[in-house]
Amino acid sequence: MSELRRDPIIGRWVIMDTDHPAGPKDFEKEEHLWQGKDCPFCYGNEAMTPPEIEAIRAPGTTANTAGWQVRVVPNKFPALQIEGDINRQGIGIYDMSNGIGAHEVVIETPYHHKDMDELLAPEIENIITIWCRRSMDLIKDKRFRYIMIFKNYGPSAGASLEHPHSQIIALPMVPKNVLEELKGAQRYFEFRERCIFCDILRQENSEKERIILENKYFLVFCPYVSRFPFEVWILPKKHNPYFCHIPKEEVPFLASLLKELLTKFKKLFGKISYNFIIHTSPLDGEEKEGYHWHIEFMPKLTRVAGFEWGTGFYIVSTPPEIAAGYLKNS
Repeated sequence: MSELRRDPIIGRWVIMDTDHPAGPKDFEKEEHLWQGKDCPFCYGNEAMTPPEIEAIRAPGTTANTAGWQVRVVPNKFPALQIEGDINRQGIGIYDMSNGIGAHEVVIETPYHHKDMDELLAPEIENIITIWCRRSMDLIKDKRFRYIMIFKNYGPSAGASLEHPHSQIIALPMVPKNVLEELKGAQRYFEFRERCIFCDILRQENSEKERIILENKYFLVFCPYVSRFPFEVWILPKKHNPYFCHIPKEEVPFLASLLKELLTKFKKLFGKISYNFIIHTSPLDGEEKEGYHWHIEFMPKLTRVAGFEWGTGFYIVSTPPEIAAGYLKNS
């Protein structure tokens, strides 16, 4: 019989197929057929992008020229525009505002065909450093209330360009999904006077069924209430609501885990599409005692269909205990 599992943070239910769990070979492989010709993100094509905002580059090199290791540019087709006022207003029962925000692209490497798992650990550290620096800079703009960092990799994950990149969007409001997580974590804290994410860490360490990787500062595991097959979370062991406040000494440990995790996925599934999202507390000056930043990694192995859209439930074909076993041993 399948299991119903309830997410202790926001109350979402999932249906877990424990009778006939799917293994890595049961999922269809996606073809990645992109071409690298005339890629605007490639080394030497700096003039093909909007002027860079920030970069980590070799000493003596100038902006918008070669010599960079990580480069940040405005999205050429931004979801939100940085110029203007928010101008919130009501139209009858409806609310609206101008589409104000920031939309930046982090070009993660000069090399078109180097995925993150193929980069050296210091190169991934540079990417994490840029994510933090851009977050700290954008939050200075009082119009913005939330900074979202995410990566779409592969066609079915929504990536329109093959060259390795991630994105940063600054929003004038806190998104609904983030609010639900914040409110759920705060309710748990008010009731138990403990952070739910810290409790999740303790539970995972106690049971050890779903842990994939671990080091001094981070735990990598398949969450008990996974929404997707082979979903993975990366959680810092020290309580910290804000990703951009990550201590410098923790950055190399996070970089090595990202590299190792993606290597494991590639061994199991080949060139797989995925999304990952950094969940962090809004930097509004209010301490979030019950919140804990983390990364949610979601491989694109299945599609969300009518039942999921209609109910808000997810059907998961591989229980996290089994998924973690495959990943840990890959």
